Amino acid sequence: MTLPRCLTIAGSDSGGGAGIQADLKAFAALGAYGMSVLTAVTAQNTVGVQGVVELPAAFVGQQIDSVVTDIGVDAVKTGMLANADIIAVVTEKAQAYQWPYLVVDPVMVAKSGHPLLHPDAQQALISMLLPLATIVTPNLPEARALTGFSITTIAEMEQAAQMIHAMGPRWVLVKGGHLEGDSVDVLFDGVQYQYFTAPRIATRHTHGTGCTFASAIAAGLAKGLSVPDAVAQAKEYITTALRHAPGLGQGHGPVHHFAAWYGVAE
Repeated sequence: MTLPRCLTIAGSDSGGGAGIQADLKAFAALGAYGMSVLTAVTAQNTVGVQGVVELPAAFVGQQIDSVVTDIGVDAVKTGMLANADIIAVVTEKAQAYQWPYLVVDPVMVAKSGHPLLHPDAQQALISMLLPLATIVTPNLPEARALTGFSITTIAEMEQAAQMIHAMGPRWVLVKGGHLEGDSVDVLFDGVQYQYFTAPRIATRHTHGTGCTFASAIAAGLAKGLSVPDAVAQAKEYITTALRHAPGLGQGHGPVHHFAAWYGVAE
């Protein structure tokens, strides 16, 4: 049996709900072998981010070389990249190794509001990495940062998807979790829109949802699913994980990455 191989390039969340910890859990839950390249280490819990230490960009590149040249990858997901130097190294490695699938989650701010990407690195993300992405997965604040306008409707989500698609990725998934009503995500391939809808889960335990969703997409792509099918599987997975969040911590707690396997999901 050959397991699909997924690599996350992201920051560490000491609370275990987001970052590489969430990514590895999602990979495992969806049947992929997970590997990790750390870009930063955070002191973090459900209440907020108390500290961040960024790793040297050259060492990020060394980690990538180590896993790719030995184990190999079927899909790569990026999360917190922290600064322009790290983005440049990840871009260089993506071009050198020609990864089959690259899922870019444009992480900029933690759930608590703590910045996770230097302001001057946003343009590096747009100009270097987005053109290489199979799919980019911004939430509404991230889509606003990328496009420069506020997004409050499905029509504005479609407009944002068009603008982000023009930056180079093959697919764009604008996530509507910050709107009212059902959770509607808009997928755009440059020609047509597809919509993925799920009932809104009334919970404050939403820490790491973006990381988890993007990693679930990567796992689906690594297993050979099309982009729309990978998004559909990931949407179902994150909705179940949200519905059965274990209620940990005093702030925004984590979702339940293994709800279906622990027997708590219906």
